[in-house]
This record gives sequence, structure tokens and C-alpha cells, in this order.
Amino acid sequence: MNPDRKNYHWRIAGFYFFYYAFVGTFAPYWSLYLQSIGFDAIEIAILMSVQPVMRMIAPNIWGVLADRTGKRLLVVQVAATLSAVCYLGVFATTSFWGMLLVLGLMSFFWSASMPLVEATTLTYLGKNTAHYGRIRSWGSIGFIVAVIGLGYAFDHIAIAWLLWAGLVCELGILLFSRQIPPTEVLAHHTDSQPIRNILLQPRVLALFGACLLMSVAHGPYYTFFSIYLVEHGYAKSAVGGLWALGVICEIGVFFLMPWLVRRYGFTRILIGSFGLAVLRFMLIGWGVDFLLLLLIAQVLHAATFGAYHAASVGLIHEFFQGRHQSKGQALFGSFTYGAGNVLGGLASGPIWVHYGASVLYSCSAAMALLGLLLMVWKMGRAK
Repeated sequence: MNPDRKNYHWRIAGFYFFYYAFVGTFAPYWSLYLQSIGFDAIEIAILMSVQPVMRMIAPNIWGVLADRTGKRLLVVQVAATLSAVCYLGVFATTSFWGMLLVLGLMSFFWSASMPLVEATTLTYLGKNTAHYGRIRSWGSIGFIVAVIGLGYAFDHIAIAWLLWAGLVCELGILLFSRQIPPTEVLAHHTDSQPIRNILLQPRVLALFGACLLMSVAHGPYYTFFSIYLVEHGYAKSAVGGLWALGVICEIGVFFLMPWLVRRYGFTRILIGSFGLAVLRFMLIGWGVDFLLLLLIAQVLHAATFGAYHAASVGLIHEFFQGRHQSKGQALFGSFTYGAGNVLGGLASGPIWVHYGASVLYSCSAAMALLGLLLMVWKMGRAK
């Protein structure tokens, strides 16, 4: 790799670092902050679902804008700027409707960036898409730094300091959004086809459907896992450590992805990830009082997110090429991580209240099982 391209690598890595450091402040701890200012379980579930709602809507708007203007990175920079400005509203409100408005605006702009940066990264890698995980791993490192640092901090300082940690991450995203140089989108024979022709292929529909179910399965994990652990007597530092363990294992599998892809291919990796997700959510639901079982469940994050994410993004890049790259990644993110997390997050509140955590995470396992069956049915023979 020549020096310019190596420099490019670190610019992209810096963006991933701060983007997922923000996720590391939000996913494990935001529900605890909302609980600390008086919101109940249903309100927390709604507010925690705002971000995935916007991930369902916004990326498609921004993806179309990027493809039509040809100014992908300018769109990323504008979105990062507006996200940071809107985030400042969290310092000004503790009301439900005020927080709903602030999170909605912030998430609308924040969620625009990642599908476009994913498309940029995969374009940069060219034929070496199996190496995507090595750049993406810097996002996982950012997540770990945030999760562990804040976990220990919140054993000694008020959870309200979370707001300042989020602001640092937003400013980091803004800084690195202005460092990523442009890439050339290569022409492809599907450029003249409408994107629906690609989207309606049976294998593509199966991939979207299965990944939607995987995101539904993870909705209760992102919404209530931290509260679940604290209610069972775990310190906030232990909560951060358990989140971090999962992401450390995720980093490991990202570095193994080139070997895994050569040996098994994207589809078989996905099938294995769905199978292990069934086991993981059953362990979380029924083994919370046994630390060893929770440790095993968090190690399985390597499969249920790390390998799963790298393989699914790789397949989307294979299906959507040329001028459809940004829209393809945006559609995938909107439908799976967006709609899936919305459904999983909103459903988790009533199930948590009326049936308890064990039933909630058993439902997560059931969603992962349905995704596994769909993958095996429609894509099981693919390499």
C-alpha cells in the first residue's frame, strides 16, 4: 500500500473510532441516564427506539442525495455538523417530549453517515473486501474505550456526565468527517438497472429478511441489557466490562475475517452466526445469575455481531455495485438495523414489564432461529 493509501486508512479508522465510541456511550448507558431522570420502562423503550427509527428513515434520504449529487463525502460532512449541533439539545431538556425531539433530530443526521462511509471503505478496498474488518475494528476499539472508561467512571461520578462524553464523540465524528478523501465509484453493468431489480432477487430478499430478524433479536439487548445486569446486582464497572468483552471478541473475529471468508464464504459465516445467536440469547435470558454463562454469552458477540456484520456488509457490497453502492448500504441499514431495532426495542418494553427478562430474551432467541431457518432455506447452498 502506498503512503497516500495508508494515510487514507487511518483517516477512515479515525471516523469509525469516534462513531462507535458514541455508540459505546449510548447503547450501554443511555437507558441508565434516562432511568436516573425519572423515565419509566415504556418511556425508556420509546426513547431508545428513536435512533433506530431514524436509521430506518434517514439513510435512504441521504443515500439518494449522495448518489444523485455525486458528493458522498460532502453529505457525510454536512450530516456530521448538524448532528453535533442538534446533540447540544440534550443539555437543555429532561422532559419526555423534549428528549424525543432532540434525539429525533440528532439521530436523523447522525445515522446518515455510516452507510456512506461503509460504501467509501469498501470502494477503497476494491477486491480486498475481506479486509474490511481490519479497518472496522477501530470502531470496536472506540466502543471499548467508551464502554470501559465510562463504566468505571460511573461507579464514582454521576451518570449525567454521560452527556459530555457524547459531546466529545460528536466532535470527533465531525473532525474526521472532514479528513476522509474521496474515492472513485467504478462503473458496473447494473448501473442502468433500477435498484428494485437487484432488491427483488430471492437471495437479496432472504438476506434482508434474515438480517431484519437478527436486528429484532438484538433490540432487547441494546435496550435493557445494562438495566438487567444492574438489577441483578452487577456494578456499573462490571456492566461496562461485560459489554467490552463482547466487543474485544468482535475485534478478534474482524482480524480473522480474511481467513474465515476464504475458508467458508460470507453465507456460511452468516448461517453460523444466526445459530450462535440462538444460544447466546438463551444464555442471557436464563443465566444472568451465573457469571460464567454471561461471559460465554458475551464471547459469542464475536459471531452474533462481528462475523455477522462483516459478512452481511460484504454480501450487500457484492449485490449492490457501481452507482447503487450507497443506496444499497443505506437500504440495508435502514431495513435491518433501523426497522429491526425499532421493532425489537419497542416490543421489549411491554414484554419486560409484563413477562420478565427471561421471556424477553427467549423471544430474541426465537427471532434469531427464524432468521437461521430463512438463511438455510434460501441461501444455504451458496458459498
